[in-house]
Amino acid sequence: MTRISAPFLDDSGLHRVLAALTGAGHQALIVGGAVRNALLGEPVSDIDIATSSLPEQTVTLTEAAGLRAVPTGIEHGTITVVADGHGYEVTTFRRDVETDGRRAVVAFSDRIEEDAHRRDFTMNALYADASGEVIDPVGGLSDLAARRLRFVGEPRARITEDYLRILRFFRFHAWYGAKGAADPEALAACAELASGLGGISHERIGAETRKLLAAPDPTEAVALMARAGVLAHILPGADTHDLSALIAAEATLGLPAEWPVRLALLGADNAAQALRLSRDETRLQDQIATALTLPLPAAAYRFGPHIARSAALIATARGTPPAPDWQQQIAHAADAQLPIAARHLMPELSGPAIGAALRQAETAFIDSGFSLSKHELLALALGQDRQRKSD
Repeated sequence: MTRISAPFLDDSGLHRVLAALTGAGHQALIVGGAVRNALLGEPVSDIDIATSSLPEQTVTLTEAAGLRAVPTGIEHGTITVVADGHGYEVTTFRRDVETDGRRAVVAFSDRIEEDAHRRDFTMNALYADASGEVIDPVGGLSDLAARRLRFVGEPRARITEDYLRILRFFRFHAWYGAKGAADPEALAACAELASGLGGISHERIGAETRKLLAAPDPTEAVALMARAGVLAHILPGADTHDLSALIAAEATLGLPAEWPVRLALLGADNAAQALRLSRDETRLQDQIATALTLPLPAAAYRFGPHIARSAALIATARGTPPAPDWQQQIAHAADAQLPIAARHLMPELSGPAIGAALRQAETAFIDSGFSLSKHELLALALGQDRQRKSD
């Protein structure tokens, strides 16, 4: 018998939800990521519950117990039950009736085996009761112990139900799989069916890619994606060769994993469109790309320390590390402020001439290592204008 031990098992709200369902004779079990992460000793963010209770019964029983039931996905069998200020997604056991590679038509079930067999990976098809006792219908415990990511059943069948599972395979391998332990059968199926990702929305692909690149070390997973031809489908032009060096540079400096920096390193063609990045995310990618073309102090002055540091990491990974004192350069440049403004150039200058003079002064200020004084910059800006007029 295997049991999980985790702080969430002491949550009174969780026990109130489970008791409302089991007290009426239904099965109600913690499922998926909460069980998986508890067994691995990793943090648990969300607690999902699977039950034999039908959605309408779940609403009736939990409300009778003084809880609040919100039908957040009732057509798919999901009710969010709020207990002690925390929301728990409670979903009726399901089996797939029809799939088209993007979404499934489901029928409700009262059998945990049917629910387990429609899930993606064996390590995600683990259940636990209120005491923490684990129920393992598809052999997920041994796979989890070996850090081996394996599809439930035949990989090709699972993928054709939802082609996004190709990306989920690599994402979960990055987070939970042991190096060198990727399932050959699963990899072959991902390679064979990679073109199916063309029918998946860019938003869903982007969400999975963000999570994958945010893993502590996604190097092997991304390399496997490239080898299987999957990366070329979602990020044409991406180059994975320097990713391991970037991860090493992050570790050396004690910096957190940041998926935007890793994405920028890959250098894909139009990643913003491919992953449906937000406006802010797209701006960040553009700024990092521009920073890579500038001297590091100029990048820090124009875009701030975070962008400059990102550019320094990428340059290091690509084999062109900045000067040893690059962190001091960034700090100094990021704090520098141009001593002159438009008002200092008037009335001698007006209109577009002011902007041109300020740009020229700013370039000179950066080139001087931010040492030119206000007086020197004014002389430069106004002197150049006087020279143009005399010419």
